[in-house]
This record gives sequence, structure tokens and C-alpha cells, in this order.
Amino acid sequence: MAINCELYRKASIGTSLTDALDELVTNGSITPLLAVKVLMQFDKSMNEALQTKVKTKVSFKGHLHTYRYYDNTWTFLLEKANFKRESEIIQVDLVKIIACDAKGGR
Repeated sequence: MAINCELYRKASIGTSLTDALDELVTNGSITPLLAVKVLMQFDKSMNEALQTKVKTKVSFKGHLHTYRYYDNTWTFLLEKANFKRESEIIQVDLVKIIACDAKGGR
């Protein structure tokens, strides 16, 4: 299953990688083409790791403030959400959940 989903680039690890690659391209250490290849591999590796390495199940509920479906991607904005993992419950005032359609072949 080939997925080119760039969701993970907006996480702190993705923005740090992007910043580092930008700096390397700017100072001439790597080519822009290599930077793009690294980002594409990052997307693939993150997706693969989350599918195969993460075994924890989490359930959540909250007030659905807004939702949107665009370009095979769901975006949900939840207010007063509760996330439950085993016996642990985490409460947050506002959370944005972005879900990429894995069958969309993005």
C-alpha cells in the first residue's frame, strides 16, 4: 500500500526535520532533490511505524465542534474531549484530529 500522506510533517518531529533540511539546502550541504527524497521517506517511515509498531488502543469522546472531508482527509475539531487508554483518562479542552484515507492512495 503506497501512501504519500504528509500529515506527519506538521508534527514537531516533521517541522524539525523540514527546518534542518531547509538549512542544509540553503548552505549547500545537500541538494533540494535529496531533501525532497528525505521528506518522502519520512512520510513513508512514519506511516509504516504507526501501522506496525504502535499497539496501544485509545478511545475518545467529546463535543464535535466542526468536521470537514477534503481530498481524502478528515479533519475533526473536538471540544472537552476525553482520551482513555487502559485505566488512564486525559482531558483536553480542544483537540484537532486529522485522519488520512489510507485507501485513497495519496
